Amino acid sequence: MTDAGDTSNFGAVVSVLLPVAVPGPYSYGVPEGIAVEPGDWVSVPLGPRQVAGVVWDTAPGREVDPEKLRPISRHFDTPPLAEETRRFVEWVAAYTMTEPGAVLKMVLRSGDFLEPPAPKMGVRGIGLEPPRMTDARRRVLALAEGGLAWDKKTLADEAGVGAGVILGLVKAGVMETVPLPPARVEKCLDPDHQAPALTSDQADAGMTVREAVRAGHFSVNVLDGVTGSGKTEVYFEAVAEALKTGRQALVLLPEIALTAQFLDRFEARFGALPAAWHSDIAAKTRGRVWRGVLSGDIRVVVGARSALFLPFKQLGLVVVDEEHEAAYKQEDRVWYNARDMAVVRARFHDAAVVLASATPSIETRVNCDQERYRRLQLPDRYGGRDLPTVGIVDLREDAPERGRWLAKPVVDALAACVEAGRQGLLFLNRRGYAPLTLCRKCGYRFHCPDCASWLTEHRFRHVLMCHHCGYSVQAPETCPSCGGVDTLVACGPGVERIAEEVADRFPDARVAVLSSDMLGGPSQLRQQFADIANGEVDIIIGTQLIAKGHNFPGLSFVGVVDADMGFGHGDLRATERTFQLLSQVVGRAGRGADPGQALIQTHMPEHPVLTAMVSGDREAFYAREINARRDAHLPPFTRLAALIVSGKDKQQTRDYAARLGRVAPRGRDGVDILGPAEAPLALVRGRFRYRFLIKAARSVRVQSVIGDWLAAAERPRGSVRVAIDIDPYSFF
Repeated sequence: MTDAGDTSNFGAVVSVLLPVAVPGPYSYGVPEGIAVEPGDWVSVPLGPRQVAGVVWDTAPGREVDPEKLRPISRHFDTPPLAEETRRFVEWVAAYTMTEPGAVLKMVLRSGDFLEPPAPKMGVRGIGLEPPRMTDARRRVLALAEGGLAWDKKTLADEAGVGAGVILGLVKAGVMETVPLPPARVEKCLDPDHQAPALTSDQADAGMTVREAVRAGHFSVNVLDGVTGSGKTEVYFEAVAEALKTGRQALVLLPEIALTAQFLDRFEARFGALPAAWHSDIAAKTRGRVWRGVLSGDIRVVVGARSALFLPFKQLGLVVVDEEHEAAYKQEDRVWYNARDMAVVRARFHDAAVVLASATPSIETRVNCDQERYRRLQLPDRYGGRDLPTVGIVDLREDAPERGRWLAKPVVDALAACVEAGRQGLLFLNRRGYAPLTLCRKCGYRFHCPDCASWLTEHRFRHVLMCHHCGYSVQAPETCPSCGGVDTLVACGPGVERIAEEVADRFPDARVAVLSSDMLGGPSQLRQQFADIANGEVDIIIGTQLIAKGHNFPGLSFVGVVDADMGFGHGDLRATERTFQLLSQVVGRAGRGADPGQALIQTHMPEHPVLTAMVSGDREAFYAREINARRDAHLPPFTRLAALIVSGKDKQQTRDYAARLGRVAPRGRDGVDILGPAEAPLALVRGRFRYRFLIKAARSVRVQSVIGDWLAAAERPRGSVRVAIDIDPYSFF
């Protein structure tokens, strides 16, 4: 290690990166008798507390006063953080313009992960008999012969006795308490456990991704297959190859709700479950998974976007399923797109990447066109099934009855579906009962006190809720402004209101409402998905949650309640997102033996998205959208970045945004700066917001532009903060 300054009290001085929002590593002394190398995990003093960090590769600061140099307190007996991961942390920090310590925090979310778990205690017999023998004791001791350690509950259940019998044998001295071996988070995975029967297209794609993993070099393959074409089975071939080559694999999913059904399919293919990583995992299990990934004992991880920052020892494959999903974009603390960062991480590890989607993002399609990525197409559904037929319901001609939201053609098609014993789906991408509640007497509208948004009524829970900050109040009986009784009316539909209409029209139907904010959380959603797959539901009513990756063989009809919602969003991806969402939800139909049908309600049947849906000509849609982006000089043909100025005091925030605007590097070649402008959502979580948008040529390193700009500006004061969003997805 590199020395710095007077090291008379230490064997060396090293840099340690800590998982806190600081610009870089701090220098610490290494006490005699301790040897550390880059990547080693250590505990060091930071102020009055001890913090776990990583010995970093950079040379320590030579300006450190030797008298003030503090020592490393502890060297953890844990495998080091791989060099590839350390380079990835630095790259993400530089690209997102975030402190490296904040990125490391995503790698080490808790210092407790470095501590081995306390062993679980069990019991074993020691070959003696108790002074008083009973039948219950005899059964226990017979099972415990041979000196094997048993979990107390398991032993009691196997012997058919109560826990008190085990405790009595321990007290009698004929059994002893011993630590049990740690439970494996991931059981042995068999790449050949149940190899599927693949179609010729699947087999060709599977061979390509297998060869990519076997080669041990960075590559990106895009698995572009229509809904129901069996993309999962193809990238399972890549996972199998990673297992055979002894390298680790990561599969990213956009939603926790997708995990349960996916895990069932994974277990059927490989004979055991992979390790799972998402917010619904218990803390102890997360610690075991983290340590298993670091040591290399865990071979496959399936998880949400945060799994990308696990400390893989030897990563050989990264799969991003539903790669087009906006859920992969994080817009908090470190702002990043997990799909793009997955490609970067794989490059550092010389790993293969598989991006899978029925509706790839425009960025991914352009990368394929430019031959940066290889495109593998699955144009047909598995088993030769046809894609659903798609029809349009023009609401200008077929308007629903007053106070209702389903037009007659949709009602008739749904009725025919249910009568035939098949399942129907009604899709509306709006949670709750109604997006707005107002008083018809005085016009008062219920709004969030901390956000510039209306409160959504959730009638099932009798609350009004803000979907931006989570603020909620009990639904009132009277108007809080004028005191009017029975004057509050719900405006517009949410899924709960559609459920109310369905219950009235189909009183005998079994109905399930699926939304991310329903009571019961992920476990309840998993049960509902299982009920649907088992045919225990007739009509499903859901938000975009239902559109992603689910396979319901009994589902034959899809009705889209309002296709126009996505067209009004003021961002460059509105058309693309609407096409992707509608394609995905329509693709839920007709996966079983019965043919699929979809009807889409709209006031704009001539919209290019809808004409593409009806014609089934997705290539024409992509060509049109790519050309429109190119002509408008929008991503992926240019670079975008956003600066979001926010603060608790509106005037102070606006003044700082104006000062920042005055020193903006306007007129720089290849760079346009728009703003400051009040954000469309001008108030979120009690913070007022102003935005700048930086548009730059692909040849311009936008981070340098922003860095120079902020260096020339005065630092924000008080509650004012500046967030940087490179490659923004949200423009609110």
